[in-house]
Amino acid sequence: MALNLGPYPGSDHKNKTEVTIMTLKRSLSFIAAAAFSLNAMAWQPSGKVECIAPSDPGGGWDFTCRSAGNVMRDLGLVEGTVQTINMAGAGGGVAYAHTVSKRAEDDKLIVAASTATTTRLAQKQFPGLDADMVTWVGALGADYGVIAVGKDSQYENLNQLLDAIKQNPKSVKFAGGSARGGWDHLKVLITAKAAGADKLPAIPYLSYNNGGEAMTQVVGGQVDAFTGDISEVTGFLSSGDLRVLAVLADERLPGEFADIPTAKEQGVDAVGPNWRGFYMPQGASSESKAFWVEAVDTLYASEQWKKVMKANGLIPFHPPADEFDSFVKQQVQDIENLSREIGLLK
Repeated sequence: MALNLGPYPGSDHKNKTEVTIMTLKRSLSFIAAAAFSLNAMAWQPSGKVECIAPSDPGGGWDFTCRSAGNVMRDLGLVEGTVQTINMAGAGGGVAYAHTVSKRAEDDKLIVAASTATTTRLAQKQFPGLDADMVTWVGALGADYGVIAVGKDSQYENLNQLLDAIKQNPKSVKFAGGSARGGWDHLKVLITAKAAGADKLPAIPYLSYNNGGEAMTQVVGGQVDAFTGDISEVTGFLSSGDLRVLAVLADERLPGEFADIPTAKEQGVDAVGPNWRGFYMPQGASSESKAFWVEAVDTLYASEQWKKVMKANGLIPFHPPADEFDSFVKQQVQDIENLSREIGLLK
């Protein structure tokens, strides 16, 4: 296929250039899908494909299944549609057990997962199950953790807040939308530990029904600091009622968040991605595993998925296929170690 990207003569140069760019993007998507089809010809799913969302409709896992399924269909990666099956229960445990025990060799099943999945595996909330019992397919983006304070807080940066904790672990109260030991709580402990704080169990953490309630307490001055994800703070950040001291990412986030410093650049090696992605049955064929890994890679690279990420506040996060399995299992181990340190596990 020959693509002429040179300028057009005449007064409508700009319009024709824009059309050419749009044509290029569509062509690249077509080429990517075609290349995918050629590479994956050894095996492709036919008939019904299912994506289990381990929650009721409307949550993050449901979003992952439905959004990814729609883009896979649009890109021609699957025939027909990807059917979302909502299977709530035990914080994802029902879906995990179902995959391991009843769908262990199903080539046409993927299951939505996130850092909440690895947290519950690490804390032994899926009895008798572990991270080695499924195949971890890939990630499609992340929502990164933040540490934030009210606009009138005495803490001007992350190190001032952490110094207060190191001097007196009870001096800073945190609010978050997860239960004690959940991901919001753990982000505080990950950050404090990276800064050299001890007596982690003594750091006060107040659990609220959701991030919005927790932020309201911080903005109102009842609680010192907020722990949550970057997508949660956008409204309060725009109004100026909340100041984000650090984002727990390897580097600064793009776009509207570019002015927020990372913990790393403040000398605190703390990273907290709430990733979104998939696992699949461990006993599925090697051909189907290769197919789904490549499908997720192609999906993530597409212009269509970039639009979904931008519209829903997802930040780029996609470890290479040969590293994702190791990433997940290391995250499980790190969370297990931390959970033991604060007394959640014996």
